[in-house]
Amino acid sequence: MEDTIGGRITRARNAQGLTVAQLARRLGLRTTTLSHWENDRAEPRPNRLLMLAGVLAVSPTWLLTGQGTAPTEVTDDTNARLLKQELSRLRDDANSLVERLDRAIERLGV
Repeated sequence: MEDTIGGRITRARNAQGLTVAQLARRLGLRTTTLSHWENDRAEPRPNRLLMLAGVLAVSPTWLLTGQGTAPTEVTDDTNARLLKQELSRLRDDANSLVERLDRAIERLGV
């Protein structure tokens, strides 16, 4: 998959240690838009491609064609850090849902 623009976007995002949500936020995009790019369901417009290349510290040419310098490979430490970040976000989301459930139960008077 790395031989497509979507695969290269994913590779560069991972090399920067960013999640889809983090990169989307930096670019001012919805996560679904970025996911579509990464899954080759859509391609970024030229202005977004330039922004994307800048944030990911790669050349627009590399993103488009794979020609030029690629980002360094993700290490096991980076993968572990990304997994820890994701698990932390999931824990926070779960805590938030528990709080919402508690408030809803209080409103019901149960």
